[in-house]
Amino acid sequence: MIVMPPPATDRRVAERQAVDAETFEREILPDYRPVVLRGQARHWQAVAAAGGGDRGMAEYLARFGGGAPLETLIGPPDIDGRFFYADDTLTAFNFHRQQVPIGALVAELLRFAEDGTSRPHALYANAATAPEHLPGWQEANPLGLGIDAPARLWIGNATQVATHYDTSINIACVVAGKRRFTFFPPDQIANLYVGPLDHTMAGPPSSMVDPDAPDLTRHPRFAEALRHAEVAELAPGDAIFIPPLWWHHVRSAGRLNVLVNYWWEHRSGAAFVAMIHAIGAVRDLPAAEKAVWRTWFDHFIFAPDAANAADHLPEAARGILGPPSAARSNRIRQFLAGVLGRA
Repeated sequence: MIVMPPPATDRRVAERQAVDAETFEREILPDYRPVVLRGQARHWQAVAAAGGGDRGMAEYLARFGGGAPLETLIGPPDIDGRFFYADDTLTAFNFHRQQVPIGALVAELLRFAEDGTSRPHALYANAATAPEHLPGWQEANPLGLGIDAPARLWIGNATQVATHYDTSINIACVVAGKRRFTFFPPDQIANLYVGPLDHTMAGPPSSMVDPDAPDLTRHPRFAEALRHAEVAELAPGDAIFIPPLWWHHVRSAGRLNVLVNYWWEHRSGAAFVAMIHAIGAVRDLPAAEKAVWRTWFDHFIFAPDAANAADHLPEAARGILGPPSAARSNRIRQFLAGVLGRA
């Protein structure tokens, strides 16, 4: 049996019982805080299969063979399931990626589970979309919350995903094994010691600190982040709502773990790209000039009434300052293409 270390904090994420689509839309989405939804996926066939143990879960997964191989992270036993950078140079990772058919993956996970290997290789299939990789899964296991997004499966053994954030709205459902989520609010970014922005393990950057074993001599500000941390522990059938930009560390306990998540409304990805461009264009300007650009950003973007900044102009002349629309998005893309093409 795999035992997790004690949680990083006693503060717990808010919980409620399973909700319907209307309640989710009205009460959960607008709150912008993580929420545990106990039993939200307890009706799934997959959760029932997980009740049959590792072999029952493996046999159920194998039924959905025939799709594309799954991108699988493979790490040596000495990483203890923590996928991360290989060393302090941050130029390489402590794992490699391989395309593995679902049948071969679950067979290897089951072998590790049943042969008593105390420190097996770490295996983790990474965000495999059900329609492409496990055809039929989504139809057999409907979420029922009115979410128009493909189910993505995360299949592995006892692993850790470093503290990171999502740019999309996210709901994650535990099918097999147990998951611990440790959350940090978005405003704790300065205390999380964020790693490289452009050389990451899986898209978003990650915190350099392991919340289960922090080195507070090396990362002293992380003590303040821990004061704001909240923990959620999920069992099969439980789900959790994760708002965009909330930092979360995910640890799984179990010899064969399955989690399903749904990302939708990719709201913050473009904002991240804009920030990266601003690092090159704005951050290193002389202080006085940068202060001027702060007033521009406040006026057109961050001020509460920024959407009204062009109200003095005729509607037809507001252009990229107009209200959100497909036409405005297209105009912004054309404008940027022209400007960047001349840069």
